[in-house]
Amino acid sequence: MGACMSSGGLADATDEDKRRHQLVEKQLRELLSPQAKAKMASQLKVLLLGSGDSGKSTVLKQMRLIHRLPFSPEEVESYRQLVFNNLITGMIYLFDAMEDMGLEVAEEHLPSVDVVRNARDLRDHEPFPIVYYEPLRSLWGDKGIQKAYQRGNEAALPENLAYFFPSLDRLFESSYQPTEQDIVQCRARTIGITETTFHLKDHEMLMVDVGGQKSERRKWIHCFQDVTSILFLVSLSGYDQCLVEDRSANQMQDAMTIWDSICHSQWFKRTSIILFLNKDDLYRKKILHSDIKNFFPDYDGEPGDAKAGREYFRRRFVRLSQKAGRPKEREIYVHVTTATDTAMLRVVMAAVEGQF
Repeated sequence: MGACMSSGGLADATDEDKRRHQLVEKQLRELLSPQAKAKMASQLKVLLLGSGDSGKSTVLKQMRLIHRLPFSPEEVESYRQLVFNNLITGMIYLFDAMEDMGLEVAEEHLPSVDVVRNARDLRDHEPFPIVYYEPLRSLWGDKGIQKAYQRGNEAALPENLAYFFPSLDRLFESSYQPTEQDIVQCRARTIGITETTFHLKDHEMLMVDVGGQKSERRKWIHCFQDVTSILFLVSLSGYDQCLVEDRSANQMQDAMTIWDSICHSQWFKRTSIILFLNKDDLYRKKILHSDIKNFFPDYDGEPGDAKAGREYFRRRFVRLSQKAGRPKEREIYVHVTTATDTAMLRVVMAAVEGQF
C-alpha cells in the first residue's frame, strides 16, 4: 500500500500537441488589438493543479469569498441542490463501501436504505423533501455506517458528510439557503475548465481550475500557455487514502507523480510554483490513529507526530522538484493549509498574492 504509482499525467501531451497549440496561440496573438495585448501583459494567470479531491475547487470558492465576488442567485440555488445531492450520494457511497468491507446496516434501518437508494433529484427551489429526513438521520446513527465512515480512506468516501449530517435539522428547514460555509463544503467533481478573474491592486488575476481526476488530465495542456504561477494542491490527509477513480492507487503517491511531471515540464521552466499541503485539519485528526509508516516505509518520524509528518512530505515534494545533478531551477513556496477555513486561507492568499 502507498507504493502505487499513477499514469496518465501531462506526459500524455505529445510534441505535436504542443507544437500545434503554440501555433494557434501565435496566430491568436497576431489578431489581438493593442488594448487586448496590454491587458494580457498585465494579467496574472494562476493555474490550480493537483489530483482529484485535493481541494482545488474549494480554494476557488474561497477566493470568491475573500475578494467579494458574490455567488449569483442561480449559483446559490445550484449549491442548495448540490447539498441535497451530497447527502444522498454520500450515503449511497457508504452503502457500497459497506459491502466491500463486509459490514451491514442494522435490520431496522433496511427500509431507510431503499428510500435513500431510490431518492429522486431535487427540483428548482423545492425544499428538501421531508420524507428523506428520518431515513438519513437514522442511517447516519447506524453503527455499521459509522464503522464504514471511520474506514473511509479505503473507499475515498466524501469527507464533507461529517459536516452536513449533524446539521440535518437546519438543512431540512423549508426556508433553507446554503451559508458560505455550506457552499465551501459542497463537493462536485470538476469537469472541464473553470476560469475566474479577480481584481488585485495592480493586476488582474485569472485563476484556472481544471479537473484533477485521471480522465480530466488530458485537458490540462489547453491551459498551459502564459501561466504566471502554478498553485499545486496536495491533500495531506491523502497519505493513507485511495483515489476516487482507482482504489488500487494511493492519493499521495498520485500527487507526487503529477508534481514531478509538472516541475520538470518544458512548459513551466520559468513559472513560479506554490505548493499547498492542504486538508491539515483532517490530517491532524487522522495521524493520531493512522501511522504514515504503514504507507510510506521510509518515514522515520514518531507515530502520531503531525509536525514530523508534514516535514517529511514537504521534503519529499521539494526533493522531487529538483533534478539530481542540476542547479536549483526555482524557489518552491510551501504553505500548510485548510482550504475550508476562510480566515486561514485569507492570510495565506494575501502572502501568495504578495509574491506576484
